[in-house]
Amino acid sequence: MNNVINKKLYIGLDVGSTTVKAVVMDDNETILWKDYRRHNARQPESVLAFLQEIESAFEGSSMYLFTTGNGGRSLGEYINGLHVQEVNAVTLAVEKLHPRAGSAVELGGQDAKVIIWKKDSRGQKTSISYMNDKCAGGTGATLDKIFSKLQLTREAICNIRAAKELNIHHIAAKCGVFAETDVIGLIKAGVSDEEIVVSLCTAVVKQNIEVLLHGNPLGDDVILLGGPHTYIKAFSDVWRNLLPETWEIHKFRPKDKPMEELVYVPENAQYFAAIGSIIFGKEQEGVHKHSVYTGADRLIEFINEGKSRQLEALGEVLPPLATDENEVAAFAKEYGIPRFIEPEIEKGSIVDVYLGVDGGSTSSKLVIIDSAGELIYKDYVLSKGNPIVDLRVMFQNILDWEKRREFSLNIIGTGVTGYASDILQKAFSIDTAVVETVAHLKSAQNYYGDPDVICDVGGQDIKVMTMKHGRVVDIRLNTQCSAGNGYFLQAMADQFEVPVEKYAEHAFLARKAPSFNYGCAVFMEQDKVNFQQLGWTKDEIMAGLAHVLPLNIWNYVVQETNIAKLGTKFILQGGTQKNLAALKAQVDFIKKKVDGADVYCHKYAEVAGAVGAAIEAKQKVKQSVFVGLKDAVNVSFISKNDDSTRCRFCSNQCPRTFIDIQKEDG
Repeated sequence: MNNVINKKLYIGLDVGSTTVKAVVMDDNETILWKDYRRHNARQPESVLAFLQEIESAFEGSSMYLFTTGNGGRSLGEYINGLHVQEVNAVTLAVEKLHPRAGSAVELGGQDAKVIIWKKDSRGQKTSISYMNDKCAGGTGATLDKIFSKLQLTREAICNIRAAKELNIHHIAAKCGVFAETDVIGLIKAGVSDEEIVVSLCTAVVKQNIEVLLHGNPLGDDVILLGGPHTYIKAFSDVWRNLLPETWEIHKFRPKDKPMEELVYVPENAQYFAAIGSIIFGKEQEGVHKHSVYTGADRLIEFINEGKSRQLEALGEVLPPLATDENEVAAFAKEYGIPRFIEPEIEKGSIVDVYLGVDGGSTSSKLVIIDSAGELIYKDYVLSKGNPIVDLRVMFQNILDWEKRREFSLNIIGTGVTGYASDILQKAFSIDTAVVETVAHLKSAQNYYGDPDVICDVGGQDIKVMTMKHGRVVDIRLNTQCSAGNGYFLQAMADQFEVPVEKYAEHAFLARKAPSFNYGCAVFMEQDKVNFQQLGWTKDEIMAGLAHVLPLNIWNYVVQETNIAKLGTKFILQGGTQKNLAALKAQVDFIKKKVDGADVYCHKYAEVAGAVGAAIEAKQKVKQSVFVGLKDAVNVSFISKNDDSTRCRFCSNQCPRTFIDIQKEDG
């Protein structure tokens, strides 16, 4: 970099919701240095790392700094950066680098923006722009969350192409929660990862066309900007496949050029906001006074000390989940789910048992109970994409367990519950299918007698049942949103690069926590980003997310602020209860609201539904038709989803997946 020493240089910093982008340019607006990386909730630290690298690379040069993005304004004051609104930055960058562009679409971590250039009555070119202001569905953060469910590497996802012969499946991109639910359904139906990726990209593009364009056609040339467009090749294919139809509807005639030239991802597409901030900033009067980069000392001071002072000046700050390690230990002893210890079984014996399965939204659970109703075996696996595959693996695990322990199981009855109960019952000839609410009620009653309230928090479901005299009188489910459930907390942990098993460990370290607004997961995501910008640590944010869980359950799902009217005996179930921080927030909330409340965490919380299915089998099954473990392991299937399986009974023509199952008897 010796050739730029003592030159005047310009730094552009785009501090986004999930990534930080930086460029260094000279007076001729030539890019001398650039970088793009995820900040993992450490925006100030990532900006500092960039600045230190730039200082080292261009030592001796005078530098002027410009910021943009949703985190740029707050951090800019600590590095004397002139802030540029991001739409203005992107608009100027396109006009300067691609003056013939008719429109630009940028997808970011939580933002989506469309810029369209038109000619006014005097023939002068003007621009109009639109952004997503209420929802982050379909942006990069949502894509990351959904792609994490697929058994594909990031590189494999980025290289998938949208071939026209692929089937496109319906995914609701308007809301990230709905999109995730649709994708889970496709995974369980056996749809290929490739088709899911392309279908999701198609849904996002349609969302942009239908919502962000406000009835305007995208003028050619169409510039695709932002990280998702840059790295996920299928997006370009989808735009090229869908735009001709919209142009025809609007009677817009594009230039006579190949689609690859009409719709394209330009060089440095992920850096346009950072580049535009420099171009915009340089044109402002007095720029050299207000944007001289004087070093990162104030930013370092803010990272080390200033954040704490800033947080003290904020509004509502929640107390810690626990004051010290002793409180955590005492709570874990009273409420924590105990480690399951398999009972001793005599070698060579034949044990009469009942088997229960819960095919859930994000995991599959299997249990075995003996003739006395006591649990002797359990298995819990995160879904590998298809419940039939999950169950075959677990059946093989049982055979291995029998062989290892040198005894035999005589399976008298089998039961199944959960999302995938229909297909699993047919695939393995399981004796009885049980409605989820009934399964959870039977499980709670078996170990704790008649409760007043059962609260089951699973991967995507929240089920709250109220009872009178051992009968269910009301059921509340989260029918439209999965905010605050197990997978939401897991996804948040993933964003902080914390294993979900370590969630509670981090949350209990926090000595204070931010107050989240309960409700939609997308809004909570935005709260999280805002808290990051204000300097809350990941431990404190994770504690805040645990605090908001009971609000989501009782205020959002149940819609009952006076939960004391529901009773005093509460049973907490579901895999989320394994997260001790989430469990403590729930217990503390209930005890604060209900005088004399008896709160129990089901000792088999993560498999409570499967236990209920096994109990139902014990009570109902007289003669089992289960195929048997050895035959179950060998059950095979063929999944088909193409034009021949599409439903033709109405104008929607919905795609369907047919699954042909081959069992030993045909």
